[in-house]
Amino acid sequence: MSALVILLALPLLGAMAAVALPPRAGRLAALFAVAGSTAAALWLTVQVAAQGVIRLELGGWAPPLGIALEVDGLAATMICMAALVVLCVALVALPIMAPDKAGARAAFGFWPLMLMLWAALNSVFVSRDLFNLYVGLELLSLAAVALVAIGGKPAAITAAIRYLFFALAGSLLYLAGVVLIYAAHGTLDIGLLARRVAAPTDPLALALMTAGLMAKTALFPFHVWLPPAHAGAPAPASAMLSALVPKASFVILLRLWFEAMPELATETALLIIALLGTGAVFWGSLRAMAQSRLKLIVAYSTVAQIGYLFVAFPLAGEGSTGVPWAAGAWNGAVFLAISHGLAKSAMFLAAGQWMMVTSSDRLDDLRGMAQAMPMTAFAFALSAVTLTGLPPSGGFTGKYLVMTAAFASGQWGWALVMAAGGLLAVAYLYRPLALIFTPGDVARGILPSRAWQAVPLLLAGASVLLGLASAPPFDLLAIGRPGAAEDGL
Repeated sequence: MSALVILLALPLLGAMAAVALPPRAGRLAALFAVAGSTAAALWLTVQVAAQGVIRLELGGWAPPLGIALEVDGLAATMICMAALVVLCVALVALPIMAPDKAGARAAFGFWPLMLMLWAALNSVFVSRDLFNLYVGLELLSLAAVALVAIGGKPAAITAAIRYLFFALAGSLLYLAGVVLIYAAHGTLDIGLLARRVAAPTDPLALALMTAGLMAKTALFPFHVWLPPAHAGAPAPASAMLSALVPKASFVILLRLWFEAMPELATETALLIIALLGTGAVFWGSLRAMAQSRLKLIVAYSTVAQIGYLFVAFPLAGEGSTGVPWAAGAWNGAVFLAISHGLAKSAMFLAAGQWMMVTSSDRLDDLRGMAQAMPMTAFAFALSAVTLTGLPPSGGFTGKYLVMTAAFASGQWGWALVMAAGGLLAVAYLYRPLALIFTPGDVARGILPSRAWQAVPLLLAGASVLLGLASAPPFDLLAIGRPGAAEDGL
């Protein structure tokens, strides 16, 4: 319980301290909050693995009068992944977001916004109340929009305004669904909603909430805010925006469809979700192939990778009887989400380090980077292995689980989508990799230290280790897994 409280409170306290204290002391307070919250996240994950689901009813009041927080295997896995990403982002951000590099305003605002974003993420992962989830999403969106515009460049501000529009539209749609749910059932607790008597407005409420969350997840065709936002934000902010922010709304979608309202998952609804995911895979991949800037390639890759998560939805559909492959599809989607978070944050942090050296993220300026910064280049290459789904990475494990479920259920078309997406990923990631490993001249006097270069390598290595040692996270995800994820929607 204490670890859960620390995980929710310490980032907020650190954000307040980063604002109130002088700049140097504020950065130290932020780093202390990052270190303490990371330790709490790891300890909480160990406790869930050892004891099972951890539940906290705020004020001792049980739902529907009170609000419950719950850490199951899905929440613990996401919390652990987010902690590792934020820790590495903070380490890389120390030189990148220094006042002499990023400017006084960005250097001051980055640390409280980073901690606010992390606190919002943690609250979303553990909340069981639909309105509490809305509050977490709003805090997350506000922090993310501010991080996009923090540099003050006109293009970044325009991208932030576009992001804000989609975030507000998604929030309004989600909130409209929450209102319908409360009007029909008098509760917003996910556990109580799973035992409710169905109401005529439930399908409309679920559709509204799903549409709003898709906009926040940047699923095709609601993705148009994501590439310019990632391209305009500083690299440490882009790492969090790509790796973590879309995962919050995706986790809520899993809660809604597999826990709160699994009986509403009709064949048509699941097909529509998967078709949108398929569109994301192909459109994001094709757009990534047409870019000449590294950050835009990585950003459009995020659009494509998010599509994989939604292709798994129809594979968990049961029809009239339970199916043994539903758990594989659910686990595969979560594995893909975690692998993407680790690999994509490593890519953006590597891009940020290269941009400090070259002052550009254009592909033609990347020649010689493997010679000058071999550890960072290796991190980018390992991340590419994960995103293309090659063994032994976590991306391979996730794709293997989803494709196995596709063949077992006879829906082999979705397996072809996964395979085609992997081939397209090879195509758009080959260009930056080829240029990085092409000999060229880089000014060695401004190269960062090897210890600093090792930070993205830690994230990329974790994405590969997820596939090599997949049994512990696989067992962790089974803790508190909803029945619909076991037997099918």
